[in-house]
Amino acid sequence: MKRLDGKTALITGAARGIGLAFAKAYVSEGARVAIADIDIDRATLAAREIGETAIAVKMDVTDQSSIDSAVAQTAQAFGRIDILINNAALFSAAPIVEIDRRDFSRVFDINVAGTLFTLQAVARHMIDKGIKGRIINMASQAGRRGEPLVAVYCATKAAVISLTQSAGLNLIEHGINVNAISPGVVDGEHWDGVDAFFAKYENKAPGQKKAEVGAAVPYGRMGTAEDLTGMAVFLASDEARYIVAQTYNVDGGQWMS
Repeated sequence: MKRLDGKTALITGAARGIGLAFAKAYVSEGARVAIADIDIDRATLAAREIGETAIAVKMDVTDQSSIDSAVAQTAQAFGRIDILINNAALFSAAPIVEIDRRDFSRVFDINVAGTLFTLQAVARHMIDKGIKGRIINMASQAGRRGEPLVAVYCATKAAVISLTQSAGLNLIEHGINVNAISPGVVDGEHWDGVDAFFAKYENKAPGQKKAEVGAAVPYGRMGTAEDLTGMAVFLASDEARYIVAQTYNVDGGQWMS
């Protein structure tokens, strides 16, 4: 018997990167997955790659009707939602004196409001169906402390950690465990964009910042999406039933708490 046999997972931002790695890991453990993403074409390709145990649903986490529709489509296709991973997020960087209000609002809308209201929609489904589910939020080492050029992103991830605590304490009375994963620096498409921000503001050559942060990880390299899947599977499994409102660092030793 596999660890997630009979379970259905909804994963946001899952058309690529970390979210797609989670989807594949869940399917390998017996789950069915809904790959939710604003890029429905890429989500559809990802679902086809995985096979009949995956579907693609369009979701814009800044639009409540889109969230509700994705939750309804997943429940209709698979009958229930047992697991949610709030993975959709946006990175931004700028010195404090250059932070733009519109950019601030957009990053908070996706990273914080998107997490909260997707969590809320799935929690309502779980409560209505009597499902003792699992909700996993994606935090970051950036939520553990501020960084000179990353004030807005750091603040959003600190908010995700706080939301995880509050939601975890509130929803466990319904048998819903809410926890979070806090990655460190993870290689992939995301970090190409991050590197570009630092190239601009720290006057570094393309790829220089990425090389520096990878070398600074105590483990000796940047993480990969696959380095995170073990924790994602564990927190979704029955083995984690007594874990409530926690945020786990999976970062190669960069942060200790």
